[in-house]
Amino acid sequence: MNIRLIAVEVGDALKYDTSVNEIGRIAGAVLPFQHDHFPNDSITSQRAQLIYDWIMCLGRHRCTASERATLLKTFVNRLAPEGEAHERVNKILADAGVEGAAPDQQVLRRFDAGNFHSEIILHCRKLYGQKNFFHAVFEAAKVYHNLIRDKSQSDKDGEAMMMNVWDPRNGVLKVTSCQTETDRNVQDGIKFLSAGLMRAIRNPTAHEPALHWPIDEQDATDILAFVSFLLRQHDKAVYVP
Repeated sequence: MNIRLIAVEVGDALKYDTSVNEIGRIAGAVLPFQHDHFPNDSITSQRAQLIYDWIMCLGRHRCTASERATLLKTFVNRLAPEGEAHERVNKILADAGVEGAAPDQQVLRRFDAGNFHSEIILHCRKLYGQKNFFHAVFEAAKVYHNLIRDKSQSDKDGEAMMMNVWDPRNGVLKVTSCQTETDRNVQDGIKFLSAGLMRAIRNPTAHEPALHWPIDEQDATDILAFVSFLLRQHDKAVYVP
């Protein structure tokens, strides 16, 4: 979390939407420390400077990252509880990767236009709206993995499980009768696509830090659409023990 950048941007975003007294009143009620001053020559507004000071104080306050994020969200959302100012400051928090920041409404509208599977909407919509694309994709892969494991009653995991349960000959999940060559090709395709999801998406997001494996909005949209397709195959699949 780049607390200095957040402090500058939130102060600038709210300098016309609040007052010095309101900033002091809310900060005193929400933030468990005393105000200190952090001179910044690039800030010319008294209100922006005061917001900057309080957020910078929060940056050096001894607490966990989760506690800091919660205090920051509470402070800025009390300063801007609704309207355009609310959306502006929460977009700043979301862009900065603050956990649990309010979703960006424009990003949510783009998500909603994707017509994703209901499980993707349930587990990934909020993360996507917060621009937390890495974890949105990870959740999608986990959801698919767990639904397949439950439906197949398999004791295997990940790629090995997908190769086993979707196999045209010995697998227990069937999306075709596997009687004709075309049937078997389709079944094989679902098997390899599912295994590929585990290897290319689930495993990297499970083991790599988000900073080392960035996922942008376009990639996230494409991956979620792909997982939606696989989830619909899961819905159609018949368990054949």
